[in-house]
Amino acid sequence: MDLEAVRTFVAVAEAGQFQKAAADLSITQQAVSKRIAGLERDLGVRLFTRTPRGAELTIDGQAFLPHARELLRVAERAVASVHTSRRPLRVDVINSRGAASGLMRGFHRAHPEIDLDVVMLFDVETAVTAIRSGAIDASFRAVAMPGRPFPEDIESVRVLDEPLQLLTGPAHALAGARSVTVAQLAGHRIWMPGIVPGTEWAAYYDDLVAEFGLTIEATGPNFGSDALLDTVADTPALATFMSEQTRLVWPAGHGLRRIPVTDPTPVYPHSLLWHRDNPHPALATLRAHLAATTAGHDAAGTWVPDWVIPR
Repeated sequence: MDLEAVRTFVAVAEAGQFQKAAADLSITQQAVSKRIAGLERDLGVRLFTRTPRGAELTIDGQAFLPHARELLRVAERAVASVHTSRRPLRVDVINSRGAASGLMRGFHRAHPEIDLDVVMLFDVETAVTAIRSGAIDASFRAVAMPGRPFPEDIESVRVLDEPLQLLTGPAHALAGARSVTVAQLAGHRIWMPGIVPGTEWAAYYDDLVAEFGLTIEATGPNFGSDALLDTVADTPALATFMSEQTRLVWPAGHGLRRIPVTDPTPVYPHSLLWHRDNPHPALATLRAHLAATTAGHDAAGTWVPDWVIPR
């Protein structure tokens, strides 16, 4: 169906005259008549009846009018969806309680005029595919693709090094410590059921284990952070790692401890990924905001895997 003919039909219906509709559309009256005639042929019905006062909708024309208006609205939304200056900036933050979500909340406070769509994708390959297809504009990830080639059309910049902390219950052997060294963690069971093989965070913790001889267990189903906190609080032999900026609701009476890890401090490296040809104007604003508000990287006394290379 010819959308210009539909647009002309709506213009005639609203103006009540072919001549007035032609002036409103900046075309000739002959062009208006031709478009309406073509639309009537496509639909197989008469849409207007000529009268001394102009043009009146037939019963079929009255039935078609609300649908014609909806067609035009849908067309406008379709065009707007691919015009980057008119659509929200779409950003993947992995989860709603982590540091990346906090960075986006800070960006929104600093730039409330920018429309945002915040999504949560599972792994880096899914995120990269979404970036390349245009489904999202950017993603916060630990690294591009550990052990696999980095796509040439995807750019990245390291934006935040987030220290890990040890989370224990009140009866854990290290619960009273003001800080613990990485060496002190050797021999202690660190339980992290959310680690999924093949993900970027699994690669990070695999290297942490290999570097410092830690025992990280990913056994059992992952029932989420609430169940994790319950288990750690009730099990003196278990602890877990928690990123410094992870936001959680602490259950009353659990007596949980968040203990800084030092000598060195393992930091989780958050990077922003985007397509090098993405024209969305707000993407540049986001990158500038992150560059101005996040700290430096590779600070003395911190550790990240060898494959985390600033680009």
